[in-house]
Amino acid sequence: MQQIENQHLLWRAAFGPVMDNFSQFKEITPAQLYAQLKKNTLQKPIPFEIAQNMYDGLIKGIQDLGQKQQLEQNQKMQMRKQSIDGIKNLNLSWLDTMVNSTDQLREKMSFFWHGHFACRVINIYFQQELLNIIRENALGHFGDLLRAVSKSPAMLSFLNNQQNKKQHPNENFAREVMELFTMGRGNYSEEDVKEGARAFTGWGFDMQGNFQERAYFHDNGKKTFLQHTGNFTGDDILDIILEQPATALFITRKIFRFFVNDQADEEIIQSLARDFYNSHYDIQQLMDAIFESNWFYEEKNRGTKIKSPIELIVGIRRLLPMELQTPNSQLVFQRALGQVLFYPPNVSGWPGGNSWIDSSTLMVRLRLPQIMAMSDSYSIQPKNDDDVMMGMEQERPPKTLQYFQANINWDPLYRNFEPIHREEIYDMLKGFLIQTPSAMNEFTIERFTNQDSKEKYLKSLMVQLMSTPEYQLC
Repeated sequence: MQQIENQHLLWRAAFGPVMDNFSQFKEITPAQLYAQLKKNTLQKPIPFEIAQNMYDGLIKGIQDLGQKQQLEQNQKMQMRKQSIDGIKNLNLSWLDTMVNSTDQLREKMSFFWHGHFACRVINIYFQQELLNIIRENALGHFGDLLRAVSKSPAMLSFLNNQQNKKQHPNENFAREVMELFTMGRGNYSEEDVKEGARAFTGWGFDMQGNFQERAYFHDNGKKTFLQHTGNFTGDDILDIILEQPATALFITRKIFRFFVNDQADEEIIQSLARDFYNSHYDIQQLMDAIFESNWFYEEKNRGTKIKSPIELIVGIRRLLPMELQTPNSQLVFQRALGQVLFYPPNVSGWPGGNSWIDSSTLMVRLRLPQIMAMSDSYSIQPKNDDDVMMGMEQERPPKTLQYFQANINWDPLYRNFEPIHREEIYDMLKGFLIQTPSAMNEFTIERFTNQDSKEKYLKSLMVQLMSTPEYQLC
């Protein structure tokens, strides 16, 4: 039981176990394991520096600032391509960090906020700054995170607040802050959206991407927002939103569904939300309440969530330490599976749950462990995405033969199972890889394993178990 609970914790509070956890789980309790995860969050995260300055991702910023373009069309396309290439590099760098960082709790929490504060702009500098903001504040106070994200050039650009001026208020930013980032629908009126938008007039950024409150664009008139009246600024609006218990409840419910169970337990959520609100939105304290509880480890919460594409890819790489020869192939698999970092489908982010599985993605998912472990190839038809294709692909992309090449280090697997008797290997490896009770047919799995030696058997059995539908659950 201790082993399955430790594995459950690492799949939810991190990106899954590494092979050396197999022997460690016998010596450490879930409480001790979580204490270690928390200890690893104490150091400030090292920021990403793919783009060194605003000019590395200039074109979108200039457009949002309303500057006249003197560039030829091909120059614009080249700058756009450079920014897209930068975002791809940021994607791969963050993937590597998810795989290798000891600060697993921070990266998993950042992954959650990346989907919560969904933002899609073709500007490497903006995206990098937003990611650094999220990672730095991921386990701090939600109010600080909300304020920093709201003032980032990425979000101000994505939600059109650069164009929000007193003469012509733009309601997009104010609406999404309330609907998707804080309170949720049903807790504000259309009049609150209009009045909130007036308060956010003038919020924007300069040519270097620095936040600016442009006084000459700000509406200084009296505003009534959520039954409060005054000459409110954008910061005042965020303060009023954070005063609403509905905000704590909305965030808590979303965190519960992401980290615990897609089926919300309202009694637990209400209790967590009250404590979250009373703690002034202390995210670390909320996560402690979840991961240190007894109910988190109950059977109904184990093996019930479908791994997102990122969790699946990163989890395989953590179990099979590898030196990638073709890292860009991970981008193709993200597109084929329906989750590309920095390219959410819309401002609501990825819906998750059963949406991860359809007839095409399931086949890729089941083949993925073999492709990654055996440096195999696979014919993939990526889902169309005009931003990724830079407007050059008008129809669905054609199928491509994708190669994945990596050097796998199998030594941790061999080392941890060296003392295990051959007849015990199947049950023990299955127990380490599969989080949910299943009716898997051992005979069927064994048929496709290599029996020539213990090492070959271990290697082939691991790949076969990871290629089952049960491995898609965590």
